[in-house]
Parts: sequence; structure tokens; C-alpha cells
Amino acid sequence: MASVELSKVANSDTHGEDSPYFAGWKAYDEDPFDEVHNPCGVIQMGLAENQVSFDMVEEYLEKHSKTINCGSGISNFRENALFQDYHGLYSFRKSMAKFMEKIRGGRAKFNPDRIVITAGATAANELLTFILADPGDALLVPTPYYPGFDRDLRWRTGVKIIPIHCNSSNNFQVTPQALESAYEEAKSNKIKVRGILITNPSNPLGATIQRSNLEGILDFAVRKNIHLISDEIYSGSAFCSSEFVSIAEVLESRNDVDSERVHIVYSLSKDLGLPGFRVGTIYSYNDNVVTTARRMSSFTLISSQTQQLLASMLSNEEFTTNYIKTNRNRLRKRYEKIIDGLKSSGIECLKGNAGLFCWMNLSQLLENSTKECELELWNSILCEVKLNISPGSSCHCSEPGWFRVCFANMSEQTLEIALKRLHNFMKRTQKRD
Repeated sequence: MASVELSKVANSDTHGEDSPYFAGWKAYDEDPFDEVHNPCGVIQMGLAENQVSFDMVEEYLEKHSKTINCGSGISNFRENALFQDYHGLYSFRKSMAKFMEKIRGGRAKFNPDRIVITAGATAANELLTFILADPGDALLVPTPYYPGFDRDLRWRTGVKIIPIHCNSSNNFQVTPQALESAYEEAKSNKIKVRGILITNPSNPLGATIQRSNLEGILDFAVRKNIHLISDEIYSGSAFCSSEFVSIAEVLESRNDVDSERVHIVYSLSKDLGLPGFRVGTIYSYNDNVVTTARRMSSFTLISSQTQQLLASMLSNEEFTTNYIKTNRNRLRKRYEKIIDGLKSSGIECLKGNAGLFCWMNLSQLLENSTKECELELWNSILCEVKLNISPGSSCHCSEPGWFRVCFANMSEQTLEIALKRLHNFMKRTQKRD
């Protein structure tokens, strides 16, 4: 009996889930580490989650549960249960705008009326791709980049990704030469480039993009008459607020000239450690993009109850001030811990100042400098050492031997165990050599 056909989207392999990035997750799901019940299991170091300040969010929710649930003493059930328009609750958009300003050290202002709420940054990036590009068009994305972009930007939209190949010699910063090369590659293949997507900070390598580089990328977008999407979901994870420069700051210094081509993606997944809440935003300086995004956001709405809860939390000045300061300090200490631990094992890392992960260089362990040898090493670390880390090739890194290692999604005790496993692996490898 012939099978019933599905759509081209359903049969497409552009979702990217055959990547080692997702294979590592599967290995973890089948044998998850637990310090008591499964101490020999796989430790998840492939997930960029922020759990270092969970206690602060939990404490806030416990202290303010009555206020959040009952408001001024009158049940908000009907208000939350009834239909909300696509704009979202104004109280939430207003508190989100203030929080975005605070995260950026007050050096940029955000208008709540330009905020479009989406179900996470994933939905925000896909929604913007639908709006800015047609099927067959392309976005330029610097490498290495988040493997999920292959799914988020391409799968349902039909849009292509043209990599901007960066290298370790300058900490994977985007150069004018790399931009031109990527653009010319698209042009030679008769592919129309509609925009550039950058991840700042984390770059996505744990380093904020320097202001001069950010200005150069914007200048390039202006010259080519294309859009610039700045994915700033890690902005609160910069170890010092002054280290992070938002594209919004650059625009304000230029009196918002060329701002209509700039769009910012932000979410609370990384900064507040709330990926399960599915809270993302698009902030665009383009009126038509805001209007269209709001219409399309009907497919990615957030529950009114979630908006109300977060509006209360984000508008609490005492909580947000303390949280941002404490969270940055904790992330810095955690980063220093993993960097020192890896260094003691003879492993060098890229210098970073933001994000929830670091990039370590294991190229010295490769028999040959190839993607195949990198994946062999990755498989050994996953199956023998029981650590799920992400090989650079899954992030389209052009230099074999780089691996992304997350450090904020586990306890310090678990991190120490992971570092010990890596240390022993390096000792065994060196003895074999």
C-alpha cells in the first residue's frame, strides 16, 4: 500500500536535527547524569541555559505570589482568561522595555509601542525571516553560529543561510573582508541577500562584539541596502554591562539614521533563565515591520498569565537591580572556574566576557585537521567521557578542533565532576601519544 504523501516542509531536511548538536542531546536524554542515582551518566554541557541565579527568581515568586496572583486583592482570572489582542499587555511591554534599558546600562532607550511579543527568540527570529526575505533569498550569518538557526531561519521559510566565515586569529570577529566575501558568494550564485543576522553578545563565542565592528557591520548593511538583525538574547549575561554595546546605542549615537533597517531580538530565556516560559520580543525601528510582526504574532502569543507575572517581576526595581548585579557576578565566577579548570588540563579557550559557554581548542588532539577527525574526537568524549559538548562543525566553524562547552546549566559540584572527567581524558590521551 502506497504511503500517504506529506508536504515538502514535512519532508525537508533543513530542520537540521541530524546534526551532532542534537545527537548529543539524545545521548544525554537516554543516560542523564545524576549525582546520586546515575553518577556515571552523560553530563549535559551542550545546553546554554542559565541556572546560576534560579534561587533569586524562586525567592521573588515565593515572596510575591499573592500580589502576582491577586493583584490589588481582586482576582484577575477573567482579565487573563479572556482574549487579548496581538499587542500583548501594555504593562508587560512597558516593563520589558525598562528591563532592556537596564540590562544595557541605561545607554539606550526602548519604546514599548515598538515591542512585539513572541513565544521565545526562536519564534522571533523565524517571524523576522518571514517578513524580511522571500523563499530562495538569503541571510548572512557569521560562523560559528547556533545550530538551531538552520532550523529557525530556513526550515519553514525557505530562506537560505550564507555563512560569513570568521576565524580564531581575531577571536572570530566579523571583518569587512569576510562580509564582502559572503555577499559576493551569494551574488555569484544569483541569490538575493536580504539581511545580516548577528548574535551579540556571545558572538556566539562568549565575547561581545566591539563597537567598531558593530558600526562596520551597520555601514555594510547600509551600503548593500539590506537589513540588520541583532540577536541580543545574551545581553544580560555580559560579565560587565559596560562591555556590551547594543546596536541600539550605535543608532542613538547616529540620531537613528538608517534605523529603519535594524531589528533587535531579545528574550528572557538566557538572562532570567526562563526558557520554559517562552518569552521573546522583536524590537524594530521600522513601522511596517512592527505592524506586520504584530499581525503574525497571533501564531506565537504568550499567555496573559505569564505576561502579568513577568510584568510584576520586571517592574520591581529592587529585584531587577539586585538580580542583574548578582547574576553577572555569578556567571563571571563560573566562567573563571571552567577556564582555570580547563587550563590546568592543558586546554586553551577563547577569551570571553559574556554568555553561558566557552569555546575550547582541542585541535592538538586531532590526527588530521578535518571535520571527520573532529567528529571522531567528539564521539569519544560523548561515549567514553560521558560529556555532551558541541563540536564546532555543528556550528559551521571552518576550523576543526573547536568545541562549545556550556557551564551555567548545572551545579558547581557537577561542573567539578565534568572538569575532572576531562582532566582524566587528557591524561589518558597524552599517555597514549
